[in-house]
Amino acid sequence: MPVHFIDFNSDFIPEQETVLTVDNRGFRYGDGLFETMRWMDGDIRFLPHHVARLQEGMRMLQLENAAAFDEQFIRSRAAALISRNALENQHIRVRLQVYRKGGGLYSPQQNKAGYVMSVSKLDPDEVKHRKIGLIVDVYTEFRKPYSELSKLKSGNALVYVMAGLYRTKRGLDDVLLLNQEGFLCESLTSNVFVWYGKKLYTPAISEGCIDGVMRKMAIEVALDNGLEVIEAQISPDILSEADEIFHTNAIHGVQWVMGYKQKRYFNRISRMLQEKLALVNC
Repeated sequence: MPVHFIDFNSDFIPEQETVLTVDNRGFRYGDGLFETMRWMDGDIRFLPHHVARLQEGMRMLQLENAAAFDEQFIRSRAAALISRNALENQHIRVRLQVYRKGGGLYSPQQNKAGYVMSVSKLDPDEVKHRKIGLIVDVYTEFRKPYSELSKLKSGNALVYVMAGLYRTKRGLDDVLLLNQEGFLCESLTSNVFVWYGKKLYTPAISEGCIDGVMRKMAIEVALDNGLEVIEAQISPDILSEADEIFHTNAIHGVQWVMGYKQKRYFNRISRMLQEKLALVNC
């Protein structure tokens, strides 16, 4: 078996090698952020948006030198790691985990940032619109609390883990999360859009959802194509009335939801957006 490498603070290390100590703050407290990005055609899709979100999150967490994690740095390190793993000319998932270095308990001893980058091969067909839509349900056992931190892709993921167990146990493709007030928040891995009454709705960032890169792009493309987009507080009751539901994330683009319980949906808007987004050069 060929050795697969990760990038640990600018050193290529075999992924089987131990790199984190017991006092690593990312491991202990989820003290950090991550970006999941798609590499295709020799670059990371929508990289400026990923960089902007990562740097904003680092500043919110008071991590130093956020500006160092710029487009040139992330692109060059990803390209070097892809080459080191002989994955050129492939569709690649790039995961960049940024964490706070140093020790300390809840009060950190320092605010310098470290990182781990990993890459893995994707099926290129995953970027295409799925002919068979997702089957979803609403996860209700635990709700996602919201604050200004809720929009960050952080290491604090217990709600998602529990929702993931629910999804697996019931053989679903995805599940929808509710915020602490019982309104729609997001799905396990994506932002959520609802087409209802000839308007496109999505939970507002203030409802606790991740500030998704593909969410932002889908809104821009929808507006450019004459659709009315409303960022709002959305009751899960709308799922029984909506004409269409779809999910968005940076890896899969737009994913059509085919069914929720006994309800079945169309996929006209999601298909149009997927086709339009495939043409965006960013």
